[in-house]
Amino acid sequence: MYSALVERALRAAVAAHDERLRNGIVSVSRSVHPLHVALMLARWGQDEEVIVAGLAQALASTCEAWTPERVASEFGRRVGAIVDELSESVPLDPGARGERRLERVAHMSPLAATVQAASVLHQLQDLLAGLREAEDSSEVWSRFEAGSERTLEAAAELVEALSRRVEPRVARALQSALHALVEHERVAAVGRAS
Repeated sequence: MYSALVERALRAAVAAHDERLRNGIVSVSRSVHPLHVALMLARWGQDEEVIVAGLAQALASTCEAWTPERVASEFGRRVGAIVDELSESVPLDPGARGERRLERVAHMSPLAATVQAASVLHQLQDLLAGLREAEDSSEVWSRFEAGSERTLEAAAELVEALSRRVEPRVARALQSALHALVEHERVAAVGRAS
């Protein structure tokens, strides 16, 4: 499915993340994050504007020049409205945002929640892949302010909140990814203890 609108959003996302990657601001996995979000949204049958919102949300959350107003100007009001809802993204790592992030999810439109779910799903899958590849999982977990236990608790809270706002198949994908991550950590903890 070719779309001029999706093509423009892909080009903008790649250009912005290429620059951030060259300057050492983001890792390779973070630079391809918006592409994974777009692919998931397409797989879930979302329309062109929701896919573009997934790409543009990554732009707005990482590039100061990409305000929700600019997104609306470049990609249309509907895309801008979704991105505006997600303007303060809900990260996997709870950090200082605490309960406020769950409140934001509770009030998201189903479309914004679906875009957020694709982002969280990729984060969960990327984290699991990183843990599976790492010789020392503490190196992976050191990227999270809250540490492994609290991050997993926060991820479970986030998945639960998002699952209430999205289609059942999207909720199942989130829950499955979280389960795989928790199970991996349980097995790893047993291995470390022996």
